[in-house]
Order: sequence, then structure tokens, then C-alpha cells
Amino acid sequence: MPELPVADMNAAGISTEVYAIHGADPEVLAYAMAKYSRSSLTLRESLKEISAQRAEQFLSTFYFQYGHRSIADLAHVAFAVERLSLLAAIALVDEPRWDGQERSTRYQDFRKSGFYTPAFAGAADATLFSATAGRLFDAYQNVAAGMLEELKDAVPRPAAMDEAAYGRTLKARAFDMARYLLPLATNTSLGQISNARTLEGQISRLLGSDYAEVRELGEKLRAAAAGVAWSPATAATEALVERAAAVDAGLGEALQEHLLRPVHVSPTLVKYTAPSEFARESRMALTEAARALMGDAAIEPMPAGSPNVELVEVPAGERMSLEIDLATSLLYPHTHYRYAQIRTAVAGLTESRIVELVGLGTEHRGRHDELPRAFAAAGGLRFDILMDIGGFRDMHRHRRCVQLLQGYTTVHGFETPDFSGQPAVSGSRVGAEYAAAIEAARVAHGQLCGGAESAGPTLGAYSAAAVPVPVFGADGVQMAWGEPLPMAGRKAAQGAVQSADYLLPLATRCRSLFSMDFAQAVYMSELRSTPAGHWSYRNVAWQMYQAVARRHPALAAHFRMSDPSAPIDLLRR
Repeated sequence: MPELPVADMNAAGISTEVYAIHGADPEVLAYAMAKYSRSSLTLRESLKEISAQRAEQFLSTFYFQYGHRSIADLAHVAFAVERLSLLAAIALVDEPRWDGQERSTRYQDFRKSGFYTPAFAGAADATLFSATAGRLFDAYQNVAAGMLEELKDAVPRPAAMDEAAYGRTLKARAFDMARYLLPLATNTSLGQISNARTLEGQISRLLGSDYAEVRELGEKLRAAAAGVAWSPATAATEALVERAAAVDAGLGEALQEHLLRPVHVSPTLVKYTAPSEFARESRMALTEAARALMGDAAIEPMPAGSPNVELVEVPAGERMSLEIDLATSLLYPHTHYRYAQIRTAVAGLTESRIVELVGLGTEHRGRHDELPRAFAAAGGLRFDILMDIGGFRDMHRHRRCVQLLQGYTTVHGFETPDFSGQPAVSGSRVGAEYAAAIEAARVAHGQLCGGAESAGPTLGAYSAAAVPVPVFGADGVQMAWGEPLPMAGRKAAQGAVQSADYLLPLATRCRSLFSMDFAQAVYMSELRSTPAGHWSYRNVAWQMYQAVARRHPALAAHFRMSDPSAPIDLLRR
């Protein structure tokens, strides 16, 4: 059989063509792009012949039956998620491939947002919750106003700066301090754009949350993806169709069918989403393994010279370093311990036990389950970070890294927004109100959890499940393990704990692990240390840089850092 000649496209005057696509349904567009691997048609030709029904049939076959999940990467969907709590927003955006924007605590006054009220078993608890949240919001308003006056006293308005710009700039800095009082119940809004595969995993993860609001959010995301999408052109299009119908009824019907066709953005790709049994079973097994490993060990403090950031170091020549790191990363989110403390305990186990711990991470894995995020965190530069929740939310937005988050607790204490080069809240006219509101939230959180209030300024925590519980004594905080309650009682008690968490203000310290390559460490440290940023993450970024410089001094010169302790112009943003 003679060979066919190869067409010389350049000689025929045909060159590369690039064109943008607009108006195609996300699943139809994903199908059309997937056809490149199975058809010689152009994208224009594919889109002309594909209907939504054909796209659904194709996706049902190749996505669900044959497991070609990369097809869902081609279907991108935009969502608005409005009036959800800060706690739910943190859960929503905890996605490595997430893209979106959220309301800023710097430029918006959150007094107008209101707050989410979780369910409580009794009216007294609900009343305590509402009263304490209301007190936090009152303090937020008063601290913002008081610190604005403190800033004006400390920073006179330059003659060349108008009053409006002067007020806006200092008000943003006052909000930076007042935001520490916002409880996790505070309502916010955000927008996200994600591909359907990310969305599918996100919904499954949310549906398996311990928080009822987060589970409901997963249901609403699934319903929005399957339902009819909102279009800003609808009102104008309806008016056009009405005018056309008045002239020609047939034309009006044709336009009605073509222009006002309801668009379902991703009904096929999310229709089988369900709570991840793999995640649930793994969480239970790893929590029990952490209990067996750590016992009643005390939480070791962070390094004295770096109280917010610790760079994880691996002993030179250590056997099974990767296995130890994997086991530690799997256990870390289920405790309140430092990564280094858990790692030391894991390294002291037998090799067979270390391998068993790693195996817990995949033991319950189903056919389509991805490996847990912890398997991606064992490597590169790893920073164990202890900081306020408000500052963590800013760091949480970085996507070129792997993040492991520990649960909310009061055991690590609270931050006071005393920033270098600015009037300190603790010594201000509103300092006492700030401290009193934080203390009221701590006490109410303990009462709602059902735990005994700790004495003095030491901070308490409580858990009804088999997780670390701090015990306070003369030697500091010691960790004990609470015995699991019977299933019925545990469910109710755990619900009380989760409801109480909504009272925790953004000043509450939380622990997380950030794993990244060197380029991301440079980027994050440089970006988050700039003078325009918030003091909290500027301080953390500076400690990240210092940790790398101590361990790898030859690489320190590649960072372009801004020392957060250096004087800054408070009127520059």
C-alpha cells in the first residue's frame, strides 16, 4: 500500500491558529476538548455538533466507567459563596488547587456581616453563645475606633495628604488590630473558580466535615453545580426576546429556546459526590495511632529564638527518613504537637511499626481515592507554624505548597495585636476591653464544651474524643488523652465542641505545617514581609527566612527581605 504524502501546511499558507472560547457550557467544552485525543475535528467543529446530552453520555462513560478523571480538569466553574462563617470559609478554601477571593478584614467593616449561630442542645448554651459573640463584636467596634484615635495621635496628617485618604489609611491599620476579636462565626463572602475534578473532591471533603455548616455547604455546592447557573445577561436577554416576540411570535420562540436556555454548569461530574469514607476511616485510625504514640506527653514549646516558625530538619544519614516523614505527616493533623516532637517519637519506633503507620494512610483507600495530602508534605522545606488564625488565613491562600492543618484549640493561647512601630493595643485606651473580650470568649468556649474552667490566665481546651486534652499544673501544660465516650454520647459531646469553636476569635493561635520548594519559600518570605502587609504574617515570613538562613547560610543571599522590626511609614499602603 503506497504511503500517503505528508501535507506541508506552511507551504499551503496555513499557520497556527489561536482563538478564545466563550459561551459554551463547562461540561460541553470539556467534552469538546477531550475529543482532540479521539478526533481530527477542530474545536469549533466539535462544539457545533455536541449537545449537552451527548456530553453527559460521554462523561458518564469515560469519566465514571473508565476513570479518565483528567477530563474534569477541562470544565471550569465559577461560584459565589455568600454569607458563610469564617470557619466554613477556611474549610472551603483548604484545597491545594483552589482559586478565589474573599472579603478583606482590612478594608471592610465586619460589624455589618452578622454571624452564624450553630445548633446547641439547650437554650442556655445558645444564649451564652449569642451574648459572647455580641460582646466580641462590640469590642471589635470599640477597639477599631479606639486604635484609630491612637494612630491619629501618633501619626499626624501631612499637609499634602487629604483628610479622606488619611482616614482610610489609618482605618485599615486599625482594622488590622481589631480583626483579632472577630469570632470564627463571623459571616464572610467569597468567590471561587475551580475545575470540576477539584470541585468533586472539595464537595466530598466538605460533606465529611465534623461541622454541620460545612457539610451543608458541601450540599449547596453540589446543588449549585447541578442546578441552573445565574447569568448577568438574563434580564437584558429577556427584554430582547419580548421585543422580538411582539414583532414575530416564531422568532420570539426561537430566540427563547436559543438565548434563554438554562445552563447547568457541571451536573454530570458532581452527581456521585458523597462523604469520603476513606478520609473518615483514615482519620479514626490515625487519631488512635497518635494516641498510642504520644500518650500523655507535654506539648514542647517552640524554639525560644523563633516562637512562631520551626524549620523541620532531618538528621544526616538517618535510616528510613522518608518513611519517618510520611508517618509523622499523617499523624500531625490529628494532634496539637509540634512536628519535630512527633517526628522524634516516630523515629524511636521499630522499622516495622513505622511502616505500619505509613500503611494506615492507604489502608482504606478506594479505587478512585487520591492519596492523603500528608503524602505530599514529606519533602522539601517544611515550616511548622504557630500563629493567630487571622494571620494564618492570609498564609493559607498560598497554593504552591502543601499545608497540613491541626484542629482548633485554645491550648496554644491567644495573640495580642501589639505591632512594631505602631501604638500597642495592650497599652491603649481600649487594651482592657480587648483583654476582657478575649477572656470572655475563652471562658464561654470552655463552658460550651462542657469542660472545667482552667484557673488563672492559662488557656484551656476540651475534647470528648480520644484526642489530646491539656491538663494544667505547676509544671505547665501536660497532655492527657481523653477516653472516648460511647458512640451516642460522643456524637452529642463532639457536636458541642464544634459549636463552641465558632466563638474562638481570630486571635486564637493555630498550628499548621507548610511544605514547599526553595523557590516558594523565597516567594512567600519576600511577599509576606513587605511593609504594606499585616504584622502577623510579616513576622512569620521573617522567621521563615531566618530559619532557612540558619540552616542554609549560602542561600540566604537569594532572599530580598524586609525586616518587620524596621521603622515604616504608617501612611503608606
